[in-house]
Amino acid sequence: MSVDTVTVKRVASLARIAITDAEAERLAPELGNILGWIEQLGEVDTSAVEPMTAVIPNTLRLRDDVVTDGDVRDAVLANAPQAEHGFFAVPKVIE
Repeated sequence: MSVDTVTVKRVASLARIAITDAEAERLAPELGNILGWIEQLGEVDTSAVEPMTAVIPNTLRLRDDVVTDGDVRDAVLANAPQAEHGFFAVPKVIE
């Protein structure tokens, strides 16, 4: 795919990057080469390759979900301007 300077300037404008005409002329063939590599990757047969989430196998180190600080509801609600039935009371927003 060929990229012209008008396309480079348009992409730069969308990315909010200020470039000069000389920079746009220099970047046009580079962006064309990058798009060529992407087209080349699209030609590779990946039907036998399983999707993966990482290049190296890794496992999550999980810990038990244990409450270490709790049962302070009354202390928290003591700071509230208004509380009802163990919850913060707020004004109705939608009629």
